[in-house]
This record gives sequence, structure tokens and C-alpha cells, in this order.
Amino acid sequence: MTLRAHMTTTEHDHAPPPSAPAPGSDAAGPPRTGGDGIGDHRGGDALAALRAAYAAGRLEAEYDTVRTLLARLPERQLAAAGQLLARLDRSLVRSRHPATPTLAVRITGQSTVGPLVAPLTAQLARHGILLAPVVSPYGSCLHDLLAPRAAAPDAPGLTLCLLDAHTVFEEVPSPWRVADVEAAVRSRLELLGRAVRTHQEGDGGPLVLNTVPLLRDHTHQLVDLRSRAALGAVWREFNTGLLALAQHHPGLVVIDLDPLIAQGIPAYEPRTAVYAKARLGDRLLAAYAREAGHLARARLGKTRKCLVLDLDGTLWGGVLGDDGPDGIEIGSGLRGEAYAEFQRTLKQLSSQGVLLAVSSKNDADNVLRALREHPAMPLREGDFIQINANWRPKHDNLRDIADSANLGLDGFVFVDDSSFERGLVQERLPEVAVVAVDEEPALHTPALLADGWFDVTDLTEEDRERTARYRTEAKRRELREDAPSYQEYLNGLDIEASLSPPTPSELTRVAQLTLRTNQFHLATERLRADDVQRLCARPGHRVLAVRARDRFGDHGLVGVVFLRRDGAVLRIDNYVLSCRVFSRGIESACLTAVLEHARATGARSVLARYLPSPRNAAFAGFYTDHGFASEGAGHADDDACFFRHGLHTLPPPPAHIRLHADFEQEHQP
Repeated sequence: MTLRAHMTTTEHDHAPPPSAPAPGSDAAGPPRTGGDGIGDHRGGDALAALRAAYAAGRLEAEYDTVRTLLARLPERQLAAAGQLLARLDRSLVRSRHPATPTLAVRITGQSTVGPLVAPLTAQLARHGILLAPVVSPYGSCLHDLLAPRAAAPDAPGLTLCLLDAHTVFEEVPSPWRVADVEAAVRSRLELLGRAVRTHQEGDGGPLVLNTVPLLRDHTHQLVDLRSRAALGAVWREFNTGLLALAQHHPGLVVIDLDPLIAQGIPAYEPRTAVYAKARLGDRLLAAYAREAGHLARARLGKTRKCLVLDLDGTLWGGVLGDDGPDGIEIGSGLRGEAYAEFQRTLKQLSSQGVLLAVSSKNDADNVLRALREHPAMPLREGDFIQINANWRPKHDNLRDIADSANLGLDGFVFVDDSSFERGLVQERLPEVAVVAVDEEPALHTPALLADGWFDVTDLTEEDRERTARYRTEAKRRELREDAPSYQEYLNGLDIEASLSPPTPSELTRVAQLTLRTNQFHLATERLRADDVQRLCARPGHRVLAVRARDRFGDHGLVGVVFLRRDGAVLRIDNYVLSCRVFSRGIESACLTAVLEHARATGARSVLARYLPSPRNAAFAGFYTDHGFASEGAGHADDDACFFRHGLHTLPPPPAHIRLHADFEQEHQP
């Protein structure tokens, strides 16, 4: 009896026409494996099964299956699941599942914040993250921020500081006027600004604040409407000031609660606010926990990159094979306009670096005709990096798209209106995030955006150009297919690369590479832009950006090398390279340049650090392949291994790459 996930599915989206090849055994759904474990339950039964597994003592041992289970729970049951998961022995979970990332989160605020733990535990577990919460005492928010080292000698991975209306009104006299609130707002903004600066300068780690709802209980203590309007203006000034703090502090994120409350979520519950001093309601805390979960996921490099879409019933209404390109629902009528609005949302996401692809059981010619010619279609063929319209199982199409884009499947989100297809993908590719949509197209956009799969802290120009860059990969693939050998393919690319310190405007991109790259990330350290800035300015340290281009276009900033001089030893603390460009020799050319620089500047050896992770295992031999000798594990608490190069015989640089290395130029931010 196990937790192993299993989906039972009974409906197919669209049967292929008689002339199409049969999908094979997948048409009958995934094979059953038997068992009465937690994975055989769905919906409400899943929570009961989770409780049974906990009672039986199996939950820690099978924690790796919890994420799949939580994906099937209704939203209203996630907090209850979180209460159960919060009771687990975290040390046992970590020992049984060392690949599961643990995130230490300090939760503090101006009121009772303990109720956030359960929903936050569930939200992080949904993304495969184990929460290690540290809950501060009541009202200790400012103390925690103004003295971060005293409050947390080991800086947490994330600090959540919950603000509520009491943050301001505790400074307002009784009775009060709008002018008193205005004075308190300005005082609090100044104090919070100072607290944020102190927290960030003390390297307290990423910090999250929130905007504060203005309660009717406060506005309607004023009996004249003009004063209420003035109070509303003052309160908006307060929230504007909070949001502006994030523009000046790279390590700060401010979650805006207004969009959550606009969904009909009450800001508070009067009885718990008065009796328990829990001044944000449970439903609002659950919605906040979802947003915080997105931040945690981005912090650990789990942001998704590619959105794969079904067509019939998802991008447009009707069945293309039956109705023809002119008969599908898009652009006109209530449902057609809803589908068009969904496509406009997708186009907006694509403009910010989200890669779009298609996996559809359809005739390819019909699909291309619809995308190219339908007058009301917001999305066109050029908006997609790949269109797989065929009769293959959709999980095979997803694998094909991942291989073509050189992306891991854990960077994918799949959207389909068929429960059969969604279940099959969940069964065969559990690392893919699956979004359910149905026959109501007006709800497609809320369903897709609910989980912020593509949220990042900052957006770069490389993000905006990502789709165009991936589309040029088709031209590179054509060259590779036509080349007699892989080396002749590399010779034909005409690759140029550079290695030099990043400019101030490139710091965000450097940080993003450490956050989002998982495969060629040899020490797996996640950094923010301000972390990179500090390293650039630190004596003995050097951050080198890798940029590349070839005959088909400019790849932009695709890698970073972190160096540190330690006496006669040059240390490579980390080496990161985008999956878009590895296996083309750029990684070897830059490493050779580092070794040449070390020898030219009098170093006796180069010591490189490699920290194994589930995703970078393919590059465990990278340093030994380039003449380094293994020195085994170090003395740190992690599992890092070290490799040393004596600089006697250097590996030759790849002949097909023209590399310009500039170690002396300084671009101090």
C-alpha cells in the first residue's frame, strides 16, 4: 500500500479520423497497477487518503508523491492538507528524499501570523518544496527587520513580513481625524523604509512585504463622505509608498493584496481579528500563501519556461477536423471572443519570454492554415517555437518539444480541455505542470494565471527576445541535419564568444541565470541581483559574464563564471551556462581562458567546486574531462566536490570558436 500516484481517466479529447494512425495503447488510458494507496483517490477522497497515510506513518517515506496528490485537491482543502503536512518530521523527509529542496521561511508581522503556516506548507509542497518555518512572536515585525542578525543568525531563504491596518492605526490617537492617519502613514513609511534598508544591508535575505487593505470598519468611523474620500487617498499613498520600496531594494518584493481582495476574498474576519489578533482572514492568508509559493519557486530556480497548448476546445472552440478552419469559434460571438481574449493573454505572456508550443491531435496542414489565415486569430504561427499537430500521444509530443528546445520537462506547463489527456500527461510526465480548462473559455485565463508558473522577480531584455531566439534554433537544426559531421556543423555556426565582467545593466540577467539554470549549473547557488553586485565589488572576487553569437543571431548573455583568488590558488566557485548553448564548445573555451588567465597571473593551481544536484549530474565529469584531478569532498556542510588543475598542460581551446576574454576590464556597478 503506497502513495504512488495513479490517475484513472475515461474520456478522450478528440478521436482521430479513420485515416489517421491509431494512437496505440494510450487510447485506452494508462495501465492500472493496482494497490489501494493514496494515489488511487481523487478530489475529496484524496484528503482522506492523505490523513490515512499520515496515520499509518507512510507520509515521510513517500513525500515525493505528495506534490502529485496535492495537484488533485480542491483549493478549499489545501489548508487542511497543509495542517497535516506541517506535522511531518522534516528531518526524516530530508533524509528519505535528499533531492527535495527545503526552504527556511521566517514569518513575522504586526499581528498573529501563525495561521499562515498551514496554507504556506501546502503551497510549497505543491511545488515540491519542503517548508521549514520560523514563526516570530506577535508584533515582532520591526524588531526582526531592524535587527535581522540577532533575530536570525542564519539568514532564512525568505522572510515574510505581514502588514495589516493595525500597522498604521496603532499609532493613531483616539479619537482621530484624517490628518492623524496621514501623519501615522508617513511615520510608518519612513520606519519601514529604514527597516528594509537595515535588513538588506545586513544580508537578511529576500524580504516580502504586502500592501494593506483599508477596512470599512475604519472608513465608516468617519460620518462625512468627504473625510472618507480623504482617508482613501491617504491610504492609497501608504500602499503606493510600500510598492515603491521594491523599486529601490532589489531584495524586496511587495505582494499587492488588492487583486486578491478584488476576487471577492474578505480581508479579515472580525472575531478572529479582535479575539486572536489575527488581522488578515484565513482565505486572504491562503491566497497570500499561493503568491508567496510562486516567489519561493522562483527563488529555487523552479520557474517554468514553456507553455504547451492543446488547440480544439483550448485555443479555439469547435473541432478543427470537423468544422474546418473557417468554422471554428474564435473572435466572434460570446464564446469566440472569450477564446480570442485567452489568446491575447498568451500573446502577452509570450512577449515577456514565455515560450509557446502546440501539442494537438489534428492534421498539421489544417492547423497551419487556421493559424496563418483565420482573420480573427490573435496568435499566429510565428508565436510558437514548435507546432506538433499529429496523432501521437501528447506526452510523446511534449518530450519531442523538450528535446528540440533543449529544456527539461520540469520547465513545462501543459494546458488541455480533456481530462483524459491531462491525466495521461500527469501519469507519464509527472514533472510537467498540468492546467485544467473546460468548456467555459471565459475561465481559461484565470485557470492559467492562478499559479503564476512563469513569475520572475525581474524581467530582462533576454526574456523579451527569447521566443525569437528559440525560433532561430530551427535554422541551426537544418544546418546540423545537412552537415556531414557534428564538428562540421560547429564549424559552420561561426561562433563568437566573449568573457568579461558584467555591466551594471546586466546584473539582473546574471542573477536570473543562477536562479533559472539547472543543468549546466555546477555549484547550484541561487543569487539575487544585489548578491551579484556585492560579489562584483568584493576584493579578490571576479564575476565574468559569457556572451555568444553565431551566424544565425545573437544569443546574448548566456553564462557566468564566479572566480575568487585565494593566495596562489584561483578558485572557480561556480560556473553557469544556459541550456541554449551548451555542447557547442563555449563552456570549454571559457574554461580554457580561465586557466590561461590563472597561469598568466602567477597562480599555481585552479580549484573548481562542483555541488551535485538531480539536474546537473550530466556534467559531473566536466572538470575531469578538462584535465582537473578530483580532490573529493570538501569540509563544508554541503556535498560539494573539488577538482584541481595544476596548470602544467592546458586543454586546447576549441578551434571553431573565436573567444575574446577581458579579465582586466572593470565594470563595477
